Amino acid sequence: MNRSFYRNVFTLALPIAAQSLITIGVNMLDTIMVGSLSETALSATSLANSFISIYQIFCMGLGMGASVLVSRYYGMKKTGRDPEAAAHALRQTVSLMLRLTILLAAFFALATALIPGLLMRMYTDDRTIIEAGSVYFRWSVAAYFFLGASLTTTIALRSVRQVRLPLIVSIGAFFVNVAANYAFIFGKLGAPRLEIAGAALGTLIARIFEAFFIVGYLLVKDREIAFRARHLFMKTGSVMREYTRICVPVLVSDGILAIGNNTVAMVIGHLGKTFVAANAITAVTQQLSTVVVQGVSQSGAIVTGQTLGSGDREKAMRQGHLFFRLGIGLGFLSALFIILAKNPIINSYAGVGEETRAIAGQLMTAISLIIVFRATNSIMTKGVLRGGGDTAMLMITDNIFLWTISIPLGLLAGFVFRLPPFWIYVCLKSDDIIKTIWSYLRLRSGKWIKKIHT
Repeated sequence: MNRSFYRNVFTLALPIAAQSLITIGVNMLDTIMVGSLSETALSATSLANSFISIYQIFCMGLGMGASVLVSRYYGMKKTGRDPEAAAHALRQTVSLMLRLTILLAAFFALATALIPGLLMRMYTDDRTIIEAGSVYFRWSVAAYFFLGASLTTTIALRSVRQVRLPLIVSIGAFFVNVAANYAFIFGKLGAPRLEIAGAALGTLIARIFEAFFIVGYLLVKDREIAFRARHLFMKTGSVMREYTRICVPVLVSDGILAIGNNTVAMVIGHLGKTFVAANAITAVTQQLSTVVVQGVSQSGAIVTGQTLGSGDREKAMRQGHLFFRLGIGLGFLSALFIILAKNPIINSYAGVGEETRAIAGQLMTAISLIIVFRATNSIMTKGVLRGGGDTAMLMITDNIFLWTISIPLGLLAGFVFRLPPFWIYVCLKSDDIIKTIWSYLRLRSGKWIKKIHT
């Protein structure tokens, strides 16, 4: 079983990881380009993207919540007694997911258009950063619709084992984004020099490119979900109860987690410009180190859902323990990557000062410690346990650990005891350690496997 299990997992995980790597590569080049302008520009784009990431995490919640049902219905469609009912329920789930994504995009677009300065003041008191971030926001309004549509559609396609097309499109979006950013940030290739606004415009152009091909494929070409434009208006009442039971806890959990992460960003923002810039540098490194972990997390939800959809509970339990061990191994590999890549990555940011570099070094050391736990619990909570339908319990525990442990400890470390950056970061991420222990106990109990109806 082990050999076929790992082959199955990495067949899904590696294309997802490669797509994440491309996205992170774009973000890294963006921060290097913007960072070459000034620390103010780097801090402004970093904090503005902290708010945009709330929307992105909400979309991930919508997509991953729907993925639990999509992968389960897909398993039923392939092996169940009533494949037509399962296929219909699958399309209803995707329809609900896309409707909610559009509504969510409209809300965030309005907020970004109407109150950009107020949003920036949540993160910093520095007037120059607020003004620069407001400019970035004004050019990002339309991006929400394209980002949400492509992100949730990609997750739905992955849930039915369609992983190649999103990867190919991401490669294309990478080159579009890099070229557009280079042109509009610095005024190259005949384009106007827009600096921080150019970074937002380049990202918007890449989002349009990505959505056109990914959503277009779902509506025209895909045969596994067989979703067409008319299905966006189909009746969905028969799956509403299951969707609400499974997806709403994921959405609430990821949404509150996004708010919690932004509270962390607010703490960091008020620690000073150098800390914000240093955190922006380390964030990219952290993402790079966990691309395979992210791929395995998503494949964990898909594999678990399809296994349970076929009716094999015992196999799902065995797979869960294999995923846990896999998480520990990948966590140590991620830590090793951070240790080796720390100095070269920090040195690539020519526009930042020595104090920022020193803080970034401390943060990277802290991340290399935390990442072992984060990798393990991410594969369990965002993968196996979520794929088993245990979304309500995950919603509760995620937020208890974040709001009662991480954030209070981080506030104490940063503003009361004024500890070094290393310890501030460890405190802000301490929930990862607790969640790793809890997720293993939850796995062993078997209570995470929930029944889902068509």
